[in-house]
Amino acid sequence: MSDTTALLQTPLNALHLELGARMVPFAGYSMPVQYPAGLKAEHHHTRNAAGLFDVSHMGQLTLSGPDAAAAFESLMPVDVIGLGLNKQRYGLLLTDEGGIIDDLMFVNRGSDIFVIVNGACKHGDLAHIQARIGGRCTVTPQFDRALLALQGPQAVTALQRLLPGVEKLVFMTGAAFTWNGADLFVTRSGYTGEDGCEISLPAASAEAFARALLALPEVKPVGLGARNSLRLEAGLCLYGNDIDTTTTPVEAALNWAMQKVRRTGGERAGGFPGAERVLGQLDSTEALTRKRVGLIALERVPVREHVELQSLDGQKIGEVTSGLLGPTADKPVAIGYVASEFAAIGTRINALVRGKAVPMEIAPMPFVPNRYFRG
Repeated sequence: MSDTTALLQTPLNALHLELGARMVPFAGYSMPVQYPAGLKAEHHHTRNAAGLFDVSHMGQLTLSGPDAAAAFESLMPVDVIGLGLNKQRYGLLLTDEGGIIDDLMFVNRGSDIFVIVNGACKHGDLAHIQARIGGRCTVTPQFDRALLALQGPQAVTALQRLLPGVEKLVFMTGAAFTWNGADLFVTRSGYTGEDGCEISLPAASAEAFARALLALPEVKPVGLGARNSLRLEAGLCLYGNDIDTTTTPVEAALNWAMQKVRRTGGERAGGFPGAERVLGQLDSTEALTRKRVGLIALERVPVREHVELQSLDGQKIGEVTSGLLGPTADKPVAIGYVASEFAAIGTRINALVRGKAVPMEIAPMPFVPNRYFRG
């Protein structure tokens, strides 16, 4: 979609242009990839202070009714029923074969379950959810609401000047706030590995709220380029690159996202799409042929997505799905899939970059320590 006239715009589009953003097509929207300071400066500012991201392209929806939690749980290998009030959790919508349709975040707000899905997947996700559980609960899209992410060690210090009380939230919890008469819902979470918040708010209030944040000394605007480098250093998956319908949660090393209650022997084991395959892989009854791993290049050569990974004797064993020179890690880092026998930490392999073998090592993730605020 190179014709920008055909692209959708977020409520902050005019502000991005005013701030000198370079706009690119992303998930059907015209989105800021970087501002004049540049990707590296934006990345470091987020790690050291507070970066403001426009993520309004993402999809927001609510599930309501007495059966909403049980209904939603039937779509994912995740504990929805047991999630406490105002607590947030990471979830995975699966195909009947156990492939990942999308990864998402959801909050138990008591009156409803508030869900945030990926921008490129939101219409498909909505159709999938409505088709599967629309008869059991009320599914309400809120695709017209804006979503901002304020990330970094000084994010909450800045945000509490506009929203007093937000500092009481801990990682993966949420609460409702009002600002200038607008209804906001804030979660203490994000996708950078840093402390921070995501703020859902009416589109009509988004620009004024963003300007109020940008007026604070700690806050600068950050584009999609630095969002990508931040999440990669944090070892977090990008849907469409690192996970998709061809990958299962176990292949993607997302075992941590599947609570004990939903696993074999658990109180509510199985009962989700692809359960037989996913639980089989978890229980090691179905051989896992490949696994998502972290990779560090041993030479200062960026190793990017779609680069072939080889064993030391030249056999193809996998592929890089995300990769770049990590600005904070200060070395080339990557995420990829390798044959299971090469997935152990410390294993040496090669990446084939423009015909040259670049030595790499399987490394633990995250590449940069997470700094979430857990209280």
